[in-house]
Amino acid sequence: MTILVTGATGNIGSQVIQHLVDRGADVRALVRDPSKANFPAEVAVAEGDFLDVDSLRRAFEGVSTLFLLNAVVSDEFTQALIALNVARSAGVERIVYLSVIHSDIYVNVPHFAGKFGVERMIEQMGMNATILRPAYFIQNDLTIRDVITDYGIYPMPVGDKGLAMIDVRDIAEIAAIELLRREQAPQVLPTNRINLVGPDTLTGTDIAAIWSDVLGRQINYAGGDTLVFEQSLKKVMPPWMAYDMRMMGERFLTYGMLPEGGDVERLTTLLGRPLRSYRDFAKDTAPSA
Repeated sequence: MTILVTGATGNIGSQVIQHLVDRGADVRALVRDPSKANFPAEVAVAEGDFLDVDSLRRAFEGVSTLFLLNAVVSDEFTQALIALNVARSAGVERIVYLSVIHSDIYVNVPHFAGKFGVERMIEQMGMNATILRPAYFIQNDLTIRDVITDYGIYPMPVGDKGLAMIDVRDIAEIAAIELLRREQAPQVLPTNRINLVGPDTLTGTDIAAIWSDVLGRQINYAGGDTLVFEQSLKKVMPPWMAYDMRMMGERFLTYGMLPEGGDVERLTTLLGRPLRSYRDFAKDTAPSA
């Protein structure tokens, strides 16, 4: 029985693989370029691409459980549907899919809407999956660390509703736990959804205050000008993606990313330890800034 991990060379996928190997699982990693793969010796490598159907068919041979992680790309929805259709044809009945929190509410945000469409396919096609719905990744803020430390500004348009930010290390470990739960179950388990959140729900002002405390000087929250946010992002990513991120920022301002009752306690029990906090991230990041 083999677990196939997609998104294997990324931050989350590589950590999922390590957790699975540490727990004795039989793991196969789907990668575009095997020469760039750097996995434990126990991991089998399958060369393939979500848009290369024949390569996916080969990768799914002998697979019992799938971890499906799709990057935020312009054809993400198409890639995910192809992967699930090929998995279904290969007889894979145990799936963990990395979606996003509030995918059913952020309906005008392209990559959220695409993930919600994938969730609908899983249900409509009678497939069985754990649907993980993470909130904002704490490590996203590594990309703005220099802005925080050099200019004294926290620039993300988080707003005042709050985001229950989660550490990617917690996401990866929970994903591995769910993969093994499904892999090792004597029968196929029904579909379930798990919100992945951090221990604190933070506003933009809250986050700036954490950085002020950690750095020992004033850090200010830049506010919620999503047009300026989009224009800034266009310097480092394609225009369509910058616009997608702007739409997400606008939903931050109007809705936030809020946990449901019992989410934090449920995840703490699942991990057997406390969730990692944003303050811990800031402390770990500040010395190298």
